[in-house]
Amino acid sequence: MSRQKPVIVFEGIEGSGKSFHINNVSKILKKKKIDHIKIREPGGSLNSEKIRKLILNEKSKFNKITDLLLYLSARSENIDILKKFYNKKVILIDRFVDSTIAYQHYGFGVDLNIINILNNFLLKKFKVDFTFLNIVNEKNLKIRLGKRKKLNRYDKFDKSFYSKVQKGFLKIAKKRNKNYLIIDSNLKIEKNKEKIIKKLNELIK
Repeated sequence: MSRQKPVIVFEGIEGSGKSFHINNVSKILKKKKIDHIKIREPGGSLNSEKIRKLILNEKSKFNKITDLLLYLSARSENIDILKKFYNKKVILIDRFVDSTIAYQHYGFGVDLNIINILNNFLLKKFKVDFTFLNIVNEKNLKIRLGKRKKLNRYDKFDKSFYSKVQKGFLKIAKKRNKNYLIIDSNLKIEKNKEKIIKKLNELIK
């Protein structure tokens, strides 16, 4: 890894454990006194959190293009934070560009070129260094969503949608092989924590 302060993203469909692992990594960095920020998408900044509530509200009904533009609006509100700490602190992000591609393109069928043009316009030279992709099988997805006290709009799609999105993530991972690590969340959580920490130690020397 060329940069000492990498941008590390945690991706995956609902119930895949990505939020658990990003929180665990943040705790480890705090213990090691390594400067970092942790944000989620949509969310992160004050305005982005407002947009998140709108997107995920179970009563919201948007067409797929509106959905895309809302996600990108939430990202746009985070750009100042991301650029401010780029190369200065380790940046941990819970969902980012690849979620947009997996959900909006592979899930909903929005033109990939449009997504890429808008993302490139927003991000310019801001680059992700490494991505942990968390995957989950249909059985565990159902169990984990069933345990949630409150479900948002994106927790309520049918299983075929999540299958399309996860396959989309795996296609992205295949293209970016060396900058991706697949975490099989159907395995024991401790084993996956060890795998992530081992990689984290390589990324942050």
